[in-house]
Amino acid sequence: MCAQEAGTVQPCEVLGDKGALVGLGHISEADSISTSAGHYVYLANVVLRVKVQTWINKKDKDEFVGVGARFGPKIESKEKHANWTNLLLADPSDCCTPPREKVAGDILLVERGNCKFTTKAKVAESAGASAIIIINDKHELYKMVCETNETNLDIGIHAVLLPKDAGSSLQRSLSSGEVLVELYSPDRPLVDTAEVFLWLMAVGTILCASYWSAWSAREADIEQEKLLKDGREVAPNFEPGGSSGMVDINMVSAILFVVIASCFLITLYKLMSHWFVELLVVIFCIGGVEGLQTCLVALLSMSRRFKPAAESYVKVPFFGAVSYLTLAVCPFCILFAVLWGVYRRLPYAWIGQDILGITLIVTVIQIVRIPNLKVGSALLGCAFLYDIFWVFISKMLFHESVMIVVARGDKTDEDGVPMLLKIPRMFDPWGGYSIIGFGDILLPGLLVAFALRYDWAAKKTLQSGYFLWSMVAYGSGLLITYVALNLMDGHGQPALLYIVPFTIGTFLALGMKRGELRNLWTKGQPERVCTHMHPSPKDSPVAVSSLS
Repeated sequence: MCAQEAGTVQPCEVLGDKGALVGLGHISEADSISTSAGHYVYLANVVLRVKVQTWINKKDKDEFVGVGARFGPKIESKEKHANWTNLLLADPSDCCTPPREKVAGDILLVERGNCKFTTKAKVAESAGASAIIIINDKHELYKMVCETNETNLDIGIHAVLLPKDAGSSLQRSLSSGEVLVELYSPDRPLVDTAEVFLWLMAVGTILCASYWSAWSAREADIEQEKLLKDGREVAPNFEPGGSSGMVDINMVSAILFVVIASCFLITLYKLMSHWFVELLVVIFCIGGVEGLQTCLVALLSMSRRFKPAAESYVKVPFFGAVSYLTLAVCPFCILFAVLWGVYRRLPYAWIGQDILGITLIVTVIQIVRIPNLKVGSALLGCAFLYDIFWVFISKMLFHESVMIVVARGDKTDEDGVPMLLKIPRMFDPWGGYSIIGFGDILLPGLLVAFALRYDWAAKKTLQSGYFLWSMVAYGSGLLITYVALNLMDGHGQPALLYIVPFTIGTFLALGMKRGELRNLWTKGQPERVCTHMHPSPKDSPVAVSSLS
């Protein structure tokens, strides 16, 4: 639909052979709009959204969100230029036949059914109405378009479709006094600050997690060197750069990831309901408690004041040896997660969700490791295909994007599943959230953390290493994701579609250029000399064995 000046009439737009009603397509989380009383309706960006501001007996009342028709004049985009107009209940209520009384510039409130949208609009216009508000018989909203044989039909008044609950509220308001309404459709900003902060959160999370992972690996190396210098035996399964409690991903688990993740996603899609979301909230809270506790203990342990408590342990049934610092921090973490779970529907609950989510991601990146570039490429390659399939290709099988439906929580009264970071779009007149899934941070973060561990083990500088360029690649890929999100009218985008080629491509290109690709691909660790072994004068320095 081409943009036209306000007040001009545009011809009907035909969508499909049968015309009259076309359901809304999938969209991103940022497009969830609160209509009234906490209800949410999801609207595609290609649909003209209209705000309906109401005044009852000259007092500011409610604001509703509806869908503007693809016919009629363009609705004013600025509230200050919109006019307050009297609202009347149509008689007959369906407005399929001329009203019994002249309207004289008022807005008619009509019920859906018995005739086409265009018929209602033409009848209302003939009676002198300045606009028509149609009450849908369902909570969902639809596009209002013309049939194929009505392409030359010109309608000179606005037409807006409201969900059933909003329309019922307006009907009740009319019975209690005079109602004035104002129709306008504000433009969304091209870039919202929420996207900037979300980008900073994602990049900052990977940055912190990578340094923690590399620091843990270096501490383990130092401990191993001490044991070797003292002449003590090292456990046979002790690997350089490893540490207790760490889990290395292998090729089998990397490939199985896509199968397990797909099964979990389809389970969410099929069983999505209020009780199932509650179960996910409980699981998320348990993981969040573990993540928050691990991060807090690590931070507090850096202080001399808390170090004795961190190094003193007590045996706890079912858990074994636990530090006193962990016991002191645990109640706070549990209380924090419980309070978020109880009050998660409040406007500022996203802060608690993001704190729990970030600490959980940081903890996982610190514990789970990619041993080499081959495993990292397999993991991210599978995630790349997984993201594309469940965002785009799944629409061919399920008639909707499974990933986006699950992320939004369409089948529940929730704003979506808790396994994501989100920030409200503060300067967007339509509200909503900008979101990013845990996987879009966690999976690339494992590769970036591997890069920093390798750099520290090889004693590389920031410029000559791989970490800096991996971070730049991730940040650039995520930035391109947001650009694509805006270019694609806000339709949900698989972030890994852009992030994976950037990160893997950067690693492969640098490794090939520096002649280190074979070592990165198979061993994942630099060639190192065993410093604890002292060769005899007869031995050549080159003959010293390597741990690698």
